[in-house]
Amino acid sequence: MTDPVVIAETTPLGRRLHIPIPLRWGDLDAFNHVNNTAMLKLLEEARVRAFWLPDPGETAPDTAVLSSGISAGVLTLIARQEIEYLAPVPYQRHPLDVQMWFGRLGGSSIEVCYEVCSPRETAAPDGTQTIYARATTVVVKVDARSGAPLRLSAEERAAWEPYVGPPLVYAHRR
Repeated sequence: MTDPVVIAETTPLGRRLHIPIPLRWGDLDAFNHVNNTAMLKLLEEARVRAFWLPDPGETAPDTAVLSSGISAGVLTLIARQEIEYLAPVPYQRHPLDVQMWFGRLGGSSIEVCYEVCSPRETAAPDGTQTIYARATTVVVKVDARSGAPLRLSAEERAAWEPYVGPPLVYAHRR
């Protein structure tokens, strides 16, 4: 299997990454749609593909600059996640189009914003896609030994700043 094609696109709201994430039959629940725990795993997979350094021989977008893990001395911890579901995600063979950007780059944290959309291959002739869910994840970089927050590096900021855009505002907060 080849690595999925990642597209960077500039929209009126800013630059976005498009990460294709395939569904697995096991992501469906008894109601025949993707449930909450599976959605969190799909978002995690998109985040890893978009921001973590690839293994040798793999391809990754220019945003994949984060090294993480005990061996790297850096952990990335999830401080907060929020998902707003807009439509059920049915099983489909084409990968979902997970669109990602940053709502904020902090000192040691990043606010990752997502729109989980219908596959690009199934978009309407005008390019319209169904938005199934919108989500935000706050990720904090910490020292693996001490647990103290680690500042984002200049390399990380340089790779991620082009993708900073408006943060999500959820319907219940309007």
